[in-house]
Amino acid sequence: MFVNLSLDHISAILLDIEGTTTPISFVYDVLFPFARAGVRDYLAQHLQQPEVQEALSQLRSEHLADREQDLNPPPLRSASSSETIDSTAGYVYWLMDRDRKSTGLKALQGMIWQHGYADGQLRSQVFPDVPPALQRWQEKRLNVSIFSSGSILAQQLLFAHTEAGDLTRFLDRYFDTTTGPKSAADSYRQIVAELNYPPGAVLFISDILAELDAAGAAGLATLLCIRPGNHPQSSAHTHPSIHSFAEIV
Repeated sequence: MFVNLSLDHISAILLDIEGTTTPISFVYDVLFPFARAGVRDYLAQHLQQPEVQEALSQLRSEHLADREQDLNPPPLRSASSSETIDSTAGYVYWLMDRDRKSTGLKALQGMIWQHGYADGQLRSQVFPDVPPALQRWQEKRLNVSIFSSGSILAQQLLFAHTEAGDLTRFLDRYFDTTTGPKSAADSYRQIVAELNYPPGAVLFISDILAELDAAGAAGLATLLCIRPGNHPQSSAHTHPSIHSFAEIV
């Protein structure tokens, strides 16, 4: 179902990133390989930093849960710094191979990307219709927030270093997996409570039906975003669909 959607009765817009504002290819062909290639060096240089230790603590908790579920993750060892680095890298690779929405993994990836953006190795991509839409929505005084499985740091970095310039000036809030899974209705209930808007006044845009179903169950308005390179979604749904933010008027 394709529509030219009006924003009447909408006060806030909640955006997914991957496949919605940003091509999936950028995430999988640029960001993920960059983090994978840099994890050992980053840990070697920053192992004792508090934010890295916090990410490692999260990874240890997730590793224990994986073992309890008999998922057979690679072992984590900590007898020495070199063992910690090597075994953590092995577990990170294991999580990435499974595309796990791991909070510890996402935090560590965000730190690695931060260095890549800072030294100019990374420049993020958004679809061409995204910057003008963000500007239009700001002019209409709409609250625009992000909900992504990537860490809040990773979200901020991506929008701060796009080929179209710094877009963070258009964004009000960021939410990640610390809020809850993107496929859980309670995550969206928590977000609208924090935004302080009625659920029906918040529009969630994503390329994944399971996320839209969860948001819809929480009372949010929803839009399925269909972009080049996105994973096909079932046609058996009731969410209006768009190919471009320009269709939202």
